[in-house]
Amino acid sequence: MSLPFTPLYINGAYLPSSNGETFKVISPSTHQVVGISASASSQDCQNAILAASNAFKTWEHTLLSERRNIFIRAAELLQSEAKTRKGRNYKDEIQSAVAEETGAVPAMTNFNWAASIGLLRDLASLGNVGELGGLSFPSEKIPGGSVAVERRAMGVIFAIAPWNSPVNLTLRAILIPILCGNTVVFRSSEQSPRSQAIICELFEEARLPPGVFNFISTSRESAPELTAEIIANPLVRKINFTGSDRVGRAIAMEAAKHLKPCVLELGGKAPVVVLNDANIAEAAKAIVNGAFLHSGQICMSTERVIAERGVYKNLCDDICQLVRTIRSGDILGSNQAELSVDTKVRLGPLFSESSAQNVLEMLHEAKEAGANMLVGDLTRRGAYIQPHVVTDVRPGLGLWDRETFGPVVVLVAADSVDEAVELANASDYSLTAALWTSNLYSAKDVAARIHSGYVNINGTTIYSELAYGLVGLGGSSGYGRFSVNDFTDLRVIVTHPPGPALYPLFN
Repeated sequence: MSLPFTPLYINGAYLPSSNGETFKVISPSTHQVVGISASASSQDCQNAILAASNAFKTWEHTLLSERRNIFIRAAELLQSEAKTRKGRNYKDEIQSAVAEETGAVPAMTNFNWAASIGLLRDLASLGNVGELGGLSFPSEKIPGGSVAVERRAMGVIFAIAPWNSPVNLTLRAILIPILCGNTVVFRSSEQSPRSQAIICELFEEARLPPGVFNFISTSRESAPELTAEIIANPLVRKINFTGSDRVGRAIAMEAAKHLKPCVLELGGKAPVVVLNDANIAEAAKAIVNGAFLHSGQICMSTERVIAERGVYKNLCDDICQLVRTIRSGDILGSNQAELSVDTKVRLGPLFSESSAQNVLEMLHEAKEAGANMLVGDLTRRGAYIQPHVVTDVRPGLGLWDRETFGPVVVLVAADSVDEAVELANASDYSLTAALWTSNLYSAKDVAARIHSGYVNINGTTIYSELAYGLVGLGGSSGYGRFSVNDFTDLRVIVTHPPGPALYPLFN
């Protein structure tokens, strides 16, 4: 059986790389090769940029209703039984590709499909004249003059999205730019090119014009050099990147060389503050779901729990009891014996063995510094790590300071609300947070003191509103939003009245 091949998609054509280079995609679940992908050359990248630039000349002037209708058609295709080139409907194709490439459990593969439908429909409704329109008014300085303020598309957007929710995050990276009238060159993760390339066929069927969306994939080895080349191209106007703060910093530095703006959604170290009057049972469920969904490989994952001392013990007990009902294992079924005998298996592998080893090293460092492992065995099996619940961790340790991106949650007690807030803010991350209390009056006061782009009161950290997407407040969580304002330029046109004017040089 031949392995699936993922080509490039440039100006509406599916292409191998111009130099014939490819790379293998390895499953984190089985460690087997599950696909081959074209590895773009420098020439391929420049061709994609040129195609996007040429398409922008006409796409910028299309009717907003036309762009919205393309999104609606794409959503209908995802939801229907329409067949892809491989002969399966989009739902089956997405779930199969995401599971094979990323090791995601069924809940996450289904999320990639279902959330993508919702995202397409929601953004189609978001794109209205009020969002993208302008305004006009009389000039304040020129008698008889008028001023028009317009929101205009920027041009070619370079977008990069990660593997951990490959279809949904790819759409988020490209939809608002395209809706605003921009064109896109998108680079996939080397871990999930086939999952992300499904978008090419989807938009082709939805009748998106050639060149508006261009897809390239690169090997891990060639990615840094080619990414820098793309950023440097004068036709590229803005960059959006979702991923680690390490890579985000590198991208920001490259963009700064050319004074190009970025939207960077980077890491998270989401805190949950639990006050003495909170519903502990519900808080525990939200914390466990937020910490361990997708094995903690979500930028919004709950990583730190700070509870007032009056509820700390009960909360620890409830969290540990829930965590002991789940474990990491071969949920995809390549080892049917393991799957059939262990109904607790709810978590898949981390995306690589090196990622699992990194998590394990942080756990061992914390253990040596006096941390207490309430749940967890401090071992890994390949890329699989069991859930860990850890106490007695404080700022200064890697387990507190750095994003783990693994199935780990840290619990600490605070003697006051002030101390809880101080601990929540003792981080370089600021993406999202949660607060649990039954007093909604005090909740708003405490929430306002937590330094985070999002604070969910009595909810999970894994939540954001479409119109006000996640935003880091700087540092390791990045900056900028996936919003109309971030992917348009505000331009001002002043019309001067006819007749003689006064010019200082000639008067």
